[in-house]
Amino acid sequence: MPFMVRPVTDERDGLLAFLEKQRNALRAAVHGLTEEQAVRTSTASALSLAALLKHAARTERRWVVVLIAQRALPELWPMRDPDADFRIDPGETSASLLDTYAAVTEETESIVHEVTDLGTPLPLPADAPPVPGSENWSARWVLLHLIEETARHAGHADIIRESLDGASAFSLMQATEEALSETG
Repeated sequence: MPFMVRPVTDERDGLLAFLEKQRNALRAAVHGLTEEQAVRTSTASALSLAALLKHAARTERRWVVVLIAQRALPELWPMRDPDADFRIDPGETSASLLDTYAAVTEETESIVHEVTDLGTPLPLPADAPPVPGSENWSARWVLLHLIEETARHAGHADIIRESLDGASAFSLMQATEEALSETG
């Protein structure tokens, strides 16, 4: 989990690499925490690190599967309970949420590699509310939006983690990389 994004070969590779960098920052934020710490809300908001992981994975799936792949995703779209993204259900753990996020990452990469033109406008699902400007949304736009959204939540995660135990993003990225090199 290097601190800088690796060199990229083209636009598609760059978009996926920068998205992965932001995902890694979210993943690193839970490194070394207990389950109790991962679900703790340490600020005035109701956000926890586990909730951010769950929300980021579900949101990415919605955008990529429903909009880019144009496939049905009945368990996540249309959104019937927006708070469900932030609610940790019985049996959900930081490990299971990390596994889900890893599966979403693989699904996203597979779908994005199937796109022939990142700039082709994507139709909104028939059950989506009208959004001004959405007629020009493309896979490129969706990936840029996901990078922005994931980066915003990685910043939230930094603040939450620092308030839990003082760990900083840089030290967490290093610790996570060391742990990965020991197991992999």
